[in-house]
Amino acid sequence: MVKLRWTKRAAQDFEDICEYLARNSEQYAGVFAERVMAIVEALPRQPRLGAMVPEYGREDLRERLFHNYRIVYRVHRSAVVVVTITHGARRLPADLVEPPDND
Repeated sequence: MVKLRWTKRAAQDFEDICEYLARNSEQYAGVFAERVMAIVEALPRQPRLGAMVPEYGREDLRERLFHNYRIVYRVHRSAVVVVTITHGARRLPADLVEPPDND
């Protein structure tokens, strides 16, 4: 079974987005959190369902979209790693590209 992991960056991104959304609507922030978690928790079952991230064109770096947000994750043999969650209008960090691990 493929495991699910989060990077520190992705966990912080998720927390920051939820806090930002809660400033205007705690209810929407809660719905956002539930929906994003449902998408993320489904990733290990079908890790290649998401599209390749166009900025990188790498088979192992994929994304799922939820409203205006991009959930970017890396597919490894034994794990799916959520690397960032970001608004679609923002540029992705350059340091998302790293050599794939050999697990």
